[in-house]
Amino acid sequence: MKLDDKRIRIIIGHYGSGKTEFAVNYARMLKKEAEQVAVCDLDIVNPYFRSREKAEILQAEGITVISGAFGHNTNLDLPMLSPSILAPLQNENAQVILDVGGDAVGARVLARYKEYFTEGEYDMFCVVNAYREQTQDLMGVVSHIRKIEDTVGVKVTGLINNTHLLRDTTVEDVMKGQQLVVEVSKKLNIPIKYVSTLEKVTHQLPEDIEGKILPIAMLMREDWM
Repeated sequence: MKLDDKRIRIIIGHYGSGKTEFAVNYARMLKKEAEQVAVCDLDIVNPYFRSREKAEILQAEGITVISGAFGHNTNLDLPMLSPSILAPLQNENAQVILDVGGDAVGARVLARYKEYFTEGEYDMFCVVNAYREQTQDLMGVVSHIRKIEDTVGVKVTGLINNTHLLRDTTVEDVMKGQQLVVEVSKKLNIPIKYVSTLEKVTHQLPEDIEGKILPIAMLMREDWM
């Protein structure tokens, strides 16, 4: 499967949607196609399950990880961003993934980089988990998307169905989420880009499901979690 998205990919989604899990798995798949891949952790709101936590794994695979102003090898968790984020944004040869905080407040940080999000030069994907309270129905997802669009000043360009119950996710769970993202897609005229779920579940999904199927490994949660 070729990831033929725009060079700069912004990943948004409510807390618990699996946004960071998707971003990390997406980066690993993208590295198979591109020489320069950078993951920028812009989540300054949620201190848990951040992409920087897997920096060692990603960097071992040749993926650049950029996080807070003090780097990812620190116990400090301050709402500061590294100026290094500008480097991959300005480098037209770099494929960039921006892992953003889960709500409109967290997305405010994107506003400072808005000049790089010109139409046709970026993708902003909204990760949807139909089991999260704030995004379990059409109007909840629509409200979430519109608040972030208003905050950042750029439009969501794709939807990701990542409906899950962690390792207990079934094909029925994914299809429940698919029904929701189809409704959102029709309402807002935003395409469904990916259906993201555990590899064991991907084999059970209908062949004609809308969106590319992206199998994920649970990297952000240890086996005991």
